[in-house]
Amino acid sequence: MPLNLEDLWKAVDPERLRRLLVEMVDIYSPSGKEEDIQLFLEEQLHGAGFAVRRQEVEEERYNLVVPLGWREPRLYLVGHVDTIAAWDLEDYGARDAQGLIHGLGSADMKGGCAAMVETFLALATALPPEQRPPVGLLLVVGEEENGDGSATFLESTRPPWVVIGEPTGLNPCFAHYGYLEAGFVTSGRRTHSSLPELGHNAVESMLRVLLHLGRDPLFERSSSEIAYSIRELTSSRAGFVVPDRCEAWIDLHLPPTGDPAEVEAAIRARAETAERLIPDLDLELQFNFAARGYDLGTNNPLARTLAALYPELGLKGGTDAFRSHSDGNLFFEAGVKPLILGPGALEVAHTPDEHTPFAEVLAAAKIYAALCMQADSL
Repeated sequence: MPLNLEDLWKAVDPERLRRLLVEMVDIYSPSGKEEDIQLFLEEQLHGAGFAVRRQEVEEERYNLVVPLGWREPRLYLVGHVDTIAAWDLEDYGARDAQGLIHGLGSADMKGGCAAMVETFLALATALPPEQRPPVGLLLVVGEEENGDGSATFLESTRPPWVVIGEPTGLNPCFAHYGYLEAGFVTSGRRTHSSLPELGHNAVESMLRVLLHLGRDPLFERSSSEIAYSIRELTSSRAGFVVPDRCEAWIDLHLPPTGDPAEVEAAIRARAETAERLIPDLDLELQFNFAARGYDLGTNNPLARTLAALYPELGLKGGTDAFRSHSDGNLFFEAGVKPLILGPGALEVAHTPDEHTPFAEVLAAAKIYAALCMQADSL
């Protein structure tokens, strides 16, 4: 007799999920140092009877790959276990207060990872092996840096679909922004700071370049679809001198239909006009990373499942485009269809007040379970 969703959801254990999330947040796991949390999760999954495979990314860094049943997965639940570095190493751990789980990575994306692990525990509890859907769990490293964990997975495996638990407030995202990273370097002439007229100040040149770039209609925040943010601004630190070098890095998040190559060309063209306006400008440009966005639309089995499911869970329907960068871009470029959907809010990720509502984490586990049950139709 087929299992209905209500019976499956009864196997989702809220207290087990809460404990798991708090313990995960308490484990410091910045990009490049993920082994402690992978060892913890491996132990949890092994203890529940799963066959867990380590997929080496580099020495002492590996993904965890967990099939649910005996069939080749057609859907993977994908979560990254790494976080950004802590703001304060004395204060990065979990705090459970008034329905919110606070702490580094609670939203981005240990909340999603915990919900996915709980989904697998519930599926294994509720379903005998012969009834388990063809799904897998993939816990990757390195998303906050260069996505090397997902890139390694994609070298050997390309399922039809993945669900990535980035923080979307449980809003399904079948579309995804693209991304372009732009680097600027201005060079000047160093002299004693009491004699600035004898030097050339690279910081002043950089500020003028950035102001000139920001006046381009392409980056006008009130009208442009491009999210443009100056991420870093640094100069030579010799002390009491006119700086002879300044470096800036800019993040550009492009709408799903945007072309990173076109934006790069526009930036280069704008920079050429700056050379005519800024005396003695010595400017170098770097574009080290770019990823195209995508829009999968909503004419697919997962979108239809969610449209029917959300009213049952008391959740608002509708879809959105994921505005940040994620491993979803890598999966799409490899021919895999990614759905971005997870608990927590993007606006608190990477901030000292990072948190996620536990109710969303619990709902995410139920949503993931329902999506897993559709894997045969993908």
